[in-house]
Amino acid sequence: MKRSQSFGAVVGLLVVATVVARRRGYRIGGNVVVRCRQGHLSTTIWVPGVKLKGLDLGLAKLQHCPVGQHWSLVTPVRESTLTDEELRSAKSHHDLWVP
Repeated sequence: MKRSQSFGAVVGLLVVATVVARRRGYRIGGNVVVRCRQGHLSTTIWVPGVKLKGLDLGLAKLQHCPVGQHWSLVTPVRESTLTDEELRSAKSHHDLWVP
C-alpha cells in the first residue's frame, strides 16, 4: 500500500472512531470531560490520533491531572452521567492550554 493510501486509511479510521464515540455519548473531538485513575474530573482537548499534551493510547491518554497534580491515564466521561456539580468542577479544571 502506498503512503498516501495508508495515510488516508488512518484518517478514515479516526473519523469513524470519532463518529462512533459521539453516538455513544462522548464529546470526542474538542474539549472533553475526562476522569483520571484517582477519580478526579477535568477537561482536556481530545482529538483522536492527535497528541497535544500527553501520550495518546486510543481509548485513554497519559497526561497530567490538573486536579491532583499527578500524571495518570485519563479516559473520556459521558457528561450525561455527571451531576451538575461534577460537571461544573470538571469544567473549572482544564489541563494546560499550550501543548
